[in-house]
This record gives sequence, structure tokens and C-alpha cells, in this order.
Amino acid sequence: MKKSIFRNLLTISAVLFCSLVNAQSNFTNKSIGVGVVVADIKRSLDFYVNGIGMVKTGNFTINEEFGKRGGLTGGEATNVNILKLENSPEASEWKLMSFGKKAAHPKQKFIQDDTGAQYITIHVKSLKPIIERLKGQKVVFLGSTPTQLNKDAHFVLVQDPDGTFIELIGPIE
Repeated sequence: MKKSIFRNLLTISAVLFCSLVNAQSNFTNKSIGVGVVVADIKRSLDFYVNGIGMVKTGNFTINEEFGKRGGLTGGEATNVNILKLENSPEASEWKLMSFGKKAAHPKQKFIQDDTGAQYITIHVKSLKPIIERLKGQKVVFLGSTPTQLNKDAHFVLVQDPDGTFIELIGPIE
């Protein structure tokens, strides 16, 4: 009886392990690239590079023909700026592009005000330099931030120029 229970548990464990391996083997990259359409590309690049501290690692153009054929645009070209938290192949890409248009929806005051992607979370080594840079850019800090999460981390919430919420988490110093 004990041997059959052990065999069943071993079989179930093997099936679960194989399922995990198969599920993860479908991906060639362990990060997700996020494309974000912004109203003012210069203002957004300034916020993310000079305020948050991201690094611009490259750019590419989506031309009219590819945009339409690929289903990305209705035939409009755009330049995509690639930002990362650090310049490494493993880092996720935050891809900014603009079509020179303001958002068709109102700017959210809280994350529950709209559907879709509302915020990103960035874990940092020290909040102090980021807070200083954002204050220098006159970025509004939301809520009572920085808010202490635990003995090692604080939480800061801001919005980018287009209203995307940015959670910054880490020690103050």
C-alpha cells in the first residue's frame, strides 16, 4: 500500500515537473517588452531617463507599410525608443512611441479609474536619488509617499506624463 502511494506521488510529481518544463519552453526570452504610446515623446523620455533613471538602449522605426501589414497601425509610421532599467540583454524593454495625439480617455486619479495596464513596479537600490530627480522635474507624489512597507523598503507612487502609475519600491538610502 505504501509503495503504491509513493509510486503515485512520484508519477504525479513527474507529470507536474514535465508540465512546468513544457510551459516554460515556449518562450525564447525571459522578459516582457512593453510598448507604450505617449502623447509627447520628448517629455516622456525626459521623465523616464532623467527622472526615473532608465537607460535608452536603442530605437527602431515601424514604417507605414509594416505598420499596416502587421496590424500595428493603420498605416502610420512611428519611431520606437527602447528604455531599460539597465543596459543588459536580460532587462525588460519599456518601448515608447508617439503619434502626436493626446489620450482619448481622461487621466486617471487612481488605478481603479480605468481598465487595462495601469501601473508598473520598479524595485530600486535607493529611492533618495530618484525622489530628488523627480522633485526637480516637479513630479507630483501621490498619497502619503514615501510610505514605509517594512524595515527595509518604502513605497513611492507617481504618474508619468500620460498618467501611467509608477510604483517605486526600495530603501530610502
